[in-house]
Amino acid sequence: MANGQWYPPEWPDRIRALAAGSLTPVTPKRAATVMLLKDTGTGPVVHMLRRRASMAFAAGAYAYPGGGVDPRDDRHVGWAGPSRAWWADRLGVDETAAQAIVCAAVRETYEEAGVLLAGPTPDAVVGDTGGPDWEADRGALVARELSFAEFLDRRGLMVRSDLLGAWTRWVTPEFEARRYDTWFFVAVLPEGQRTRNASTEADRTVWIAPAEAAASYDRGELLMMPPTIATLRQLTAYETAAGALAAALGRDMTPVLAQARPEGGEIVLSWPGHDEFTQHIPTGGAPA
Repeated sequence: MANGQWYPPEWPDRIRALAAGSLTPVTPKRAATVMLLKDTGTGPVVHMLRRRASMAFAAGAYAYPGGGVDPRDDRHVGWAGPSRAWWADRLGVDETAAQAIVCAAVRETYEEAGVLLAGPTPDAVVGDTGGPDWEADRGALVARELSFAEFLDRRGLMVRSDLLGAWTRWVTPEFEARRYDTWFFVAVLPEGQRTRNASTEADRTVWIAPAEAAASYDRGELLMMPPTIATLRQLTAYETAAGALAAALGRDMTPVLAQARPEGGEIVLSWPGHDEFTQHIPTGGAPA
C-alpha cells in the first residue's frame, strides 16, 4: 500500500467467499468512539491512540478512544443535555439504545483516555480525574466489576450528553470476522481535565493536528482504518474545537457500509462516498 490504509491479508479470500455466497456475515456489535479535541495556537488537535501490535483487531492502527456498548449501558443514569428521545432520533435507534450508545461514548473515553464527560449538575463538569480514587473506579469499570450507572451514582454525577456531537456512523464490512456498528462522536476536552494513556489496548497516545495525521497517513507513516482517516480529513475544515462540535449537528448519520461487487473478472471493494478506499481484487489474486 502506498499510504497507511489498514488492509488485512485475509480480506481478499473473505471478500471472494462473501461474493460466492459461502460466507455468512456476522451481526455487528454496537460501539462508540470519540474524537476528543482541544485548541492550540495553530488550530485544534485530536487525541489518538495506537493499538498494540498484539491486538487481534486493527493491530498497530491509530484510532480514537472507543469500544463496544456494555449490556449494562442502558441502565438508568443521571442525564443532562438533549433528551434521550432527541438522541434516539439523531442516532437512528430507540431511546434505550440511544442512551446505551451515548453512555458507551462517555464511558470508553474515561476508560481509555481518563477524560470524563460528566458533572454534578447540568451546567458543570468534573475537574481533574487523575487521583488514586478516580483511578480505582476507572480500573473497576475497565474490568466490568462496576457498571457505568453505578459509577455515576456513587459519585453523584450525570452524563453531559450536550458535550458530545454525533459526527458519523460506520459499519464494519460484511466480510469481516469482527464487526461493529460504530457511532463516531466529537467532543472538546473539558477545562481542568487532561488525557493519559489509560488503555490496556494502546501502546502510544498523541495529540495531533488532523491535517498532520492525514499527511502522515498519506506518506504511509501512520496506519489507520478507513473511518479514522476519513474523519480526520473532515476535521481539517475547522479552525477551533468548538467549531467542529457545533458542526456536528448538521452531519449526515446515514451508515457507511463497504460494498463488494463482482465486476469484469475482479471484485471491487468500495465505501460509498469515500472513493479513496476503493480496492480492485482479482478473482484469484491480491488487491490492486
